[in-house]
Amino acid sequence: MRALVQRVSRAAVKVDGRVTGAIGPGLLVLLGVAREDDSLAADRLAEKVRALRIFDDADGRMNEPLGEREILCVSQFTLYGDTRRGNRPSFVAAAPAEQAAPLYERFCARARAKRGVFGARMAVELVNDGPVTLMLDA
Repeated sequence: MRALVQRVSRAAVKVDGRVTGAIGPGLLVLLGVAREDDSLAADRLAEKVRALRIFDDADGRMNEPLGEREILCVSQFTLYGDTRRGNRPSFVAAAPAEQAAPLYERFCARARAKRGVFGARMAVELVNDGPVTLMLDA
């Protein structure tokens, strides 16, 4: 399981022009599920995301945890795109939808995240809160 985590001032996801999830200050998580992932990986990564200390403390250092801030999670199988053999990505490492969907839902529930719609074509809007983007692997 792989997550691209972005610290945001606000973020929203729309499907067919309708907002399916929106947050104020917090984290936007793009989540990819690999073929070898299981429920333990989803739980472990959700706990890791919630525990990240990447918000500014009183001294301006990244030392504060998520706290009362929110998480918005968007499914993103393309995090497993492999371009080592050319310019067209291969997604063979990404889990099939029937495996990935329940693990995405499990991650969202465990992380207490608002969400997009698994497998839908989504429009994601975000306002960065500083240049803070992390790649996490479970």
